[in-house]
Formats: sequence, C-alpha cells, structure tokens
Amino acid sequence: MKSRSIVILIVIVAIVSGLAFSAIYGVNVGGTQYKNAKESIELGLDLAGGVYVVLEAKTDATGEELQKMMEETKAIIGLRVDGLGVSEPNIAIEDEDRIRIELAGLSDPQEAIELIGKTALLEFKTPSGETVITGKHIRNAGVIMNPSQFGGEEPVVNLEFNQEGVELFRTATAALAAEENDMDKILYIVLDGTVISSPIVDEAINDGRAIITGGFTIETAGNLATLISAGALPVEMIEMQTSVIGPTLGLEAYERSIMAAGIALLLIFAFMISVYRVPGAVASLALIVYVLLVAGGMMGVGVKLTLPGIAGLVLSIGMAVDANILIFERIREEIGVGKSIRVSIDSGFKRALTSILDANITTLIAGLVLYNFGTGPIKGFGVTLIIGIGASMITALFFTKYVLRLVAHITGGKNVKLYGA
Repeated sequence: MKSRSIVILIVIVAIVSGLAFSAIYGVNVGGTQYKNAKESIELGLDLAGGVYVVLEAKTDATGEELQKMMEETKAIIGLRVDGLGVSEPNIAIEDEDRIRIELAGLSDPQEAIELIGKTALLEFKTPSGETVITGKHIRNAGVIMNPSQFGGEEPVVNLEFNQEGVELFRTATAALAAEENDMDKILYIVLDGTVISSPIVDEAINDGRAIITGGFTIETAGNLATLISAGALPVEMIEMQTSVIGPTLGLEAYERSIMAAGIALLLIFAFMISVYRVPGAVASLALIVYVLLVAGGMMGVGVKLTLPGIAGLVLSIGMAVDANILIFERIREEIGVGKSIRVSIDSGFKRALTSILDANITTLIAGLVLYNFGTGPIKGFGVTLIIGIGASMITALFFTKYVLRLVAHITGGKNVKLYGA
C-alpha cells in the first residue's frame, strides 16, 4: 500500500510539474504549438494599451426617455466598435447620461475616438436642400472596389436600400435625371452636416443601390460603412474625457507584476516549508495548482487581465496561504494533545473548515458585488478575485488534504518534526 501511495504522489508531482512547465514555456503537441499562459491570457486596457473615452449626452430628456435613448446609443456604439475588430470591448452607461468605452489593443486610438463619437446622421439631399432619404432607409452598407476615373480601382461605399428607400431613391433620382442643368442634377450625400459626396444623376436608379465615392482608402471606406450600418446616434454625444494608453507602459507594468508575483510565490514557498516542513511543501505544490487553475479559468472564461485584476489575484493568493496556515496550525494543535498524525490531519481540516469558509464566502460576496455593480477596473478586480477564491478553496480543502494524507501514509505518520510540531 505504501508503494502505491508513492507512485500516486510521484504521478501528481509529475503532472503538476508538466502543466507548470507548459504554462511557462508553452508546449508542442502533435506538431501544434500551444502558447504559454502569459501569451494566451488577453490583456486589458491598462496593460495592452488602447483608448478610454467618456461621452455625455447633450439632451434635456430625463427618466425613461433618457434611459431608452442611452440604451439605443450604447447599442449603436457597440455596433461601431464591432466594426473596428476590437475583442471584448467594455461599454457601459454611467450616471444616467454618460457612456464609458474601453477599447484595448487598438493601433489607432484617435481614429476610434472619432468613429464612436460621431452622430453619423446620413442624409441624401437635392439641390433645393430637401432631405429625400436618411440613414434609416439603408439596409446594408459595405466596401467594394469600383473603377476609378484615373484608371485602376478605388474603394467605395456600397449602399443597399430597404423597400421604402428603394421607392424614395427611384423617385428622387428620376426627378434629378429629368433636369436639364447639371447643377440641378446633383444629389448631395451629407454626413453630420458635411457633404461627403455629390454625384450628378443622369438616369433614374431603380435597383435600390448607390455608391459613395470620395477618394477613400479601404480603411476609411470601411469606417464610413460601419457608421452607416450601425445607424445614427439618437442624441449628440460630447466627449468629456479621453485617455490614450500606450502599450509600452502597460507591458512594462505587466512584466514587473509577473516578476513580483514570481518572487512572492518563491518567498511564500520558503516560508511555508521552513515553518511547516512537509505540510509546507504540500502547500507549495497546492499553490502551483492554484496558479494553474486561475490561469486556466481566465483563459477559459476569456477574462482580460488588468492591473486591478492582478491585485485581485494577489489577494486571493493571500487567502489561499491563509487557509493553509489555519489548517496547519490546527494540525499542530491536534498533534500537541497526543493524537496521531493521520487523525490530526483529518481533525485539523475539520476544525479549520468553518473559519476558511467564513473568510472566503464573505470575500466572494464582495467580489460578486464588485462584478455586478462595478465598472471597468473595478469589475476586472471582482472577476479575478472570484476566480482566485474558487481556485484557493479547491486547492486548500481538497488537493492539500489528499496529498497530505498520501505523505502521512508514506512517512508512517510517526515523525512529528516532519509536520512542524
């Protein structure tokens, strides 16, 4: 039986070591290279760089009217951000009339600011100034390549109208085409009060399609198509606060945080082993499992790591260490009154359980409150704290107990000095 316990312990240590190695350096399986944990976990705005914008609605609306207006604005901004290709943007309504947007990992933050804050009221006007079609009549907008008057091809914005828009556009273009003077044939395409294209209409357009030219690049044409597809904001939004974070500063902070975490873990390992001997070594192994569980949980859920999130992880590491100390002190007390090591282990875990549950559950409640009612960095702190607490509970109450029992069986449970007593 002792040999079986030794084999199980060796297998556990080997698996944990292998997973830890893979998490640090990555692994190649069947010709497929898997990234290490550092490269696999997505970084938040403060670490990856990006843009932080707060917009305020310029309106006198209040109550339900304002709430509906802000929800529509948030949804439209979300559609615009999707067009930028930003993964997991953070868009939230604050103080009833403000919207906060966090976009991590952008290569051109200023362009994003200009895109998400535009009212984007699209209008088709005739020379008389009458608006014949608006953005609400457009079913789809995209980018296509069109022959250029200078030779070759150029990107243009291709528009498809809905059923009502098709009829309005047919009527408007037929009226313009019937005019004799070219100046009276112009169809002005206006975005937020600025003419962005002014083609001359020579014949009625019946297929419900139109193109917008204007010397676009593929990127600027794509941005305009995104604005049109998402629709106009129901209210003018004023830029109240903007912060552009460079990736260099964030990554430097990330690297230092990882180094600090590594040094802290090594110091914890040294302390636990020197004070509690065998239980301390088991707790150190459990902390490695804890780190693996947290990293795996963050990658699985898709949580973005932020500096406040790192603080949440550090706090949960402290909770995990505290749980082990409570358990080991209880085991020492049980050994001190003459109980066997195996009985002391079971009794120590049982006596420490209430204190551990109380501490972790209260912290978990705090994490849930932060996640549900917090925004931005506060929410990130709450998420990582919740994941960390879950991992620390699993490792302290299950992994540590199982491995400690194995070691007690292997050592015979007679030498109390091995257990810090």
